[in-house]
Formats: sequence, structure tokens, C-alpha cells
Amino acid sequence: MKFLPLLLISGLFASFNASAVEITITCGPSGSDVEFCLKHAQAWAAKTGNTIKNFSPPTSPTEKLALYRQLFAAKSGDIDVVQIDTVWPGLLKDHLTDLKPYSKGIEAEHFPAIIANNSVNGKLLGMPWYTDAGLLYYRTDLLKKYGLRVPQTWEELTQTAAKVQAGERAKGAKDFHGYVFQAKAYEGLTCNALEWVGGQGGGTVVNSEGDITIRNAQAAKALNLAASWIGTISPTGVLNYEEEEARGVFQNANALFMRNWPYAWSLLQKNDSLVKGHVGVAKLPGNPSAAALGGWQLGVSKYSKHPAIAADLVMYMTSAAVQKTRAIHGSYNPTMPALYKDKDVLEANEFMGALAEVFANSVARPTTATGLKYPQVSQSFWNAAHEVMSKRTTGEEAVTKLESRLKQIKRKHW
Repeated sequence: MKFLPLLLISGLFASFNASAVEITITCGPSGSDVEFCLKHAQAWAAKTGNTIKNFSPPTSPTEKLALYRQLFAAKSGDIDVVQIDTVWPGLLKDHLTDLKPYSKGIEAEHFPAIIANNSVNGKLLGMPWYTDAGLLYYRTDLLKKYGLRVPQTWEELTQTAAKVQAGERAKGAKDFHGYVFQAKAYEGLTCNALEWVGGQGGGTVVNSEGDITIRNAQAAKALNLAASWIGTISPTGVLNYEEEEARGVFQNANALFMRNWPYAWSLLQKNDSLVKGHVGVAKLPGNPSAAALGGWQLGVSKYSKHPAIAADLVMYMTSAAVQKTRAIHGSYNPTMPALYKDKDVLEANEFMGALAEVFANSVARPTTATGLKYPQVSQSFWNAAHEVMSKRTTGEEAVTKLESRLKQIKRKHW
């Protein structure tokens, strides 16, 4: 697959110089998201004669979705191009523009499963921007130092983390922890908890047929094990960690293991990173390993005053050339299969060549089965997990209570 230079590609997208407008896009809100998003949006603006305005959304996906719903309910035209989480197309279907009239069939170059996820009632509501799956980051130097391997199960991770943490603290590293992850009560905890439960053979909370499956011994075991980490191999503060808080601890050489998304790789390799050159990436522990599938799309608000121009920006931002650049310099997983065979991409991100296995064993959140009720399902799940980790209840009590709560939400049907 050949990729045209970015400057040439920008010329291929529609030119609106004669009537330049300002397009507002949601970039960020943190880390490299803002940097890479605005860089390419400004490149598009320079070539089309339009201008870009950044609307910085909340950090939490949960809060971001709430903000979108508030703006859409008011039919606000404040945002033209919106970032859409993997689980949102169905939730926002009445407020997003069908992109098929503008895509010219380019969606055929993306993973079919992602296009299917982004399509509702025959309408393409989002163009894939990058895809995601949970990964285990680890300190290669410390595992070598202690003669330990990358853990294959969550129990082995617990034991390895405890051993290295004890060893490092005995040498004076009092702030060193064995494992950091995302345990704040938000969508990120749903992803983490799905990985623990799936990795213990406990299912997916709600299966593809819509049956509630969370009440089982393996799910309870997974939550109890996670609770045992708090205050032992993980700081108590992890109960308020999102992705960036976990990365900050790991990047400052204060943790052996970290669960995070692929975006963290390039940041860990920067010159100001204390762990540069000492980081490995592996599939998450578990039997089977069960990485939560994530990713983001770009869509156009139905209330945009300039839908065609906004769609042109979306096509540019999600093009093969831009995705390749983002993969090389930002470790963002492309949504085009051809880019996983690109030598420049693989040279910059050695772990991407092995991601096929991670995606093959990924666990999708139960959005399709639960439909518009998914936000309630997810919130109930992350609250249950948070209560167990906060030592307010046990795994057994939590899954029993959660089953009852989900039955109330479901009633006769999802």
C-alpha cells in the first residue's frame, strides 16, 4: 500500500478557500492527544484556508459523553468534529452526521469490524481514528535483575510485583510500587475489571445474547484479587487513577508493572522519561488473556453549520498518511490493516507486530447487547468493582448485588 505525502493528500481533499470558515474540533484533553490532533488539524487548515479551534473536553470519557449529550440536547453548533469512543456510536446516533456521502468508499481500507461498530442503520457515524487494546508495560531491567519472567496469570503478576517491590524498597526506593493501573470509578475501570474477570474465565458481565453472566465464582475471585493489590503492590491512590496518573508513576521509575493503552509507549521513550530504554510490552496476564478493546473515532455533529467542511477534516485526519505519522510518532494503533505491515511503523513500534494476537483475544464491552442502556450497565459494573477495591464489600457480595441491579436495568429487554 502506497501513501501519498501529507502535503499532497491535503490538496486532494476538498478546498474551501473561497469561503473559509472556522471548524471546532475536540482535541485532547491530555498527553500527546492534543499535540498530534492539533498538529494535523492545523496542517489541514493551512492547505484549505480554513481555521481550527480546539474545544478541550474533560479528561474522563464518562464526563466527555455527558458533555456531548448536554450540547446535543441543546442542538448546539459549538463543536463541529467530535471524538467518539468505541462504545458511543449507538448512544449518539441521533446527533451525528452520516459520513458515507463524504467518504468516497475509503472506509473499505479500515478494519471491517470497526466500520461495522461505527455504523448504525446503514449510516457511517464515525471514521476510525485509532484502535486500542489494554497492554501490560513492564520494566525489563528489573525483571532481569531479579531473574523473573513476564507474568502469565494475574496471580503470578501479584507475586512478582510483591517480590520486586520489597526488594526495591529495601534498597531505599520507598515510593516504589509493584503495579499501577486505572481504578478510578469511571469507564476506564470497566475496561480494567473486564480484563481481570475475563482473564479468570469469568465472562463479560453480559454475553452477546444479552444474558447477565456476572454472578459467578471466577468473577468474584478476580475482583477479590484486585482488591488485594490496594495498599500492597499498588498505592491506595490508585483508586483515583486514570491513564495519565498511572503513566506518571511508571514513567518516573516508581512501578514495575503498568496496565495502559498503546499511546503510552512513545511517551515512555522520550528523553525526559526515567525508564527510557527499559520498558517492555506484553499481552495482559490471564487464562485466557483478555484485553479490553478500545479506540476512538471522529464524527461530525449533526448541528454543525459546516458539515461538508467538517467531514473533509475528518477524512484528512483519518487518512492512511496521517495514521502512519501518528503511529510512528505517537504509538497510536492504526485502523488500517495495511499499516501493520509497514516497515516504518514496525520499526518505530516494535510491539505493534504482535498486536494481532492481542486484538484477536480482546474483550468487547457489552455495548451491542445492552444498547442505549450500556452507560447504566457500565456504571453499575465500575461502581461494584470500586466498592470491592475500597474494601466496602467482597467480590461475592458485589457480583450478587450487581446481578440484581442489572436485572432492574434490563427489565423485560435491553
